[in-house]
Amino acid sequence: MKRRKFIKSAMLGGFAFLVLRNPKSAWSYQANNKLNMAFVGAGGQGGGLVGIFSGMGENVVALCDVDDRRAADSYKRFPNAKKFKDFRKMFDETANEIDVVVVSTPDHTHAIASVAAMKLGKHVYCEKPLTWSIGEARLMRQVALEKKVVTQMGNQGTGDNNLRRAVQVVWSGVIGQVREIHVWSNRPIWPQGLDRPKETPPVPEYLDWDLWIGPAPFRPYHHAYHPFAWRGWVDFGTGALGDMGCHTMNMPVMACKLHDTIVEGKTIVVEAEHSGYNGESYPKWSIVCYYFPERSNLPSLTLTWYDGGKKPPADVLPEGLSLDKLPESGALLVGTKGYLYSPGDYAFSWQLLPADQFKGFQPPELTMLPQSPGHHREFVLACKGENIKPLSNFVDYAAYLTEIVLLGNLAIRLGQKVVWDTKRGRVIGNPNAEPLVMRPYREGWKL
Repeated sequence: MKRRKFIKSAMLGGFAFLVLRNPKSAWSYQANNKLNMAFVGAGGQGGGLVGIFSGMGENVVALCDVDDRRAADSYKRFPNAKKFKDFRKMFDETANEIDVVVVSTPDHTHAIASVAAMKLGKHVYCEKPLTWSIGEARLMRQVALEKKVVTQMGNQGTGDNNLRRAVQVVWSGVIGQVREIHVWSNRPIWPQGLDRPKETPPVPEYLDWDLWIGPAPFRPYHHAYHPFAWRGWVDFGTGALGDMGCHTMNMPVMACKLHDTIVEGKTIVVEAEHSGYNGESYPKWSIVCYYFPERSNLPSLTLTWYDGGKKPPADVLPEGLSLDKLPESGALLVGTKGYLYSPGDYAFSWQLLPADQFKGFQPPELTMLPQSPGHHREFVLACKGENIKPLSNFVDYAAYLTEIVLLGNLAIRLGQKVVWDTKRGRVIGNPNAEPLVMRPYREGWKL
């Protein structure tokens, strides 16, 4: 990709592409040099990101993981990287050696590691969802804005040009005004709707359980939480909605500028139906309906989320789609002139329906959004001083998308309709929601 392709800025849909007066002077390295990177989470998804960024030629300087066994491959691959269990110690010892921090821990420790890194002036790539709570998402945005660091959330569909074309097609008005959105997922693929385990097996010798718990309320170790099924437990994960909402809802939210509801300080109403919530684990299935008001001169609409095997009703589907033909996950935008349908989670592909109505349609070249060099490369180029700001940065988009997604969990956990005051960041008429919006951290941990 040529440099000039990145210089163009766009303000459509609430996105701003940063052009620094002298971007190279802001950092200790020069453009096109290798970035010195530290990883909070070196196994699992973190191990994959270690491979992606090192494969792009960047330096792996430090690796942090509470689980020696899961991080073993990364440790072996980069024997010269400094190794830590506690990211706070890693930052203390390597702050002058690193440019970038990549965070890919369980959801409940995303914010505390990312905020600490940004306060040190480090660029941050953080996995989705950006945070465990709405309050943390708002703080992440605030710190990123204050520190003027490069940021990116790990919802990789954002870096795919097919997603960007879908967004531009909706913006162009081809399917008319969107009044309904339906998004469904094959999650959870881990157990949900469970009671807390009563057994207290010993902590494996390769795991620092206290550090794994981090800022969450302490509880005894159990294999039901680590290494994967933590997503279904309320204290640590964000359930099916939190896991995939930042992926599957991403294109519809961007295309319909739903994040502008928060930018403009308007109210969002959310209601949830589900299989039952016990305060410990997310439901086995849920249907969450969001009501968005007019924003950015666009009409009000509803967005409905389905998980646990639930799917949109047959009467909302266009000609050519039927329930038995729907994939396990996807998104459907219902416009006044037609439909945009995207199978899967990332909007890597999509089509306009009914097919006969849009026969021969060719999507226009990207002009309202820039061509993407790839999700991870977009972040790296920005960190090196190129005149581009990642599309899923914390300030303009990622924190807003995460807030929208997590409002669904708030409705599930409260067991009632949520009327969300986006200007003040609170549930109207329900002070009991405050600890769920921003929970107190365990002693010894602070943002």
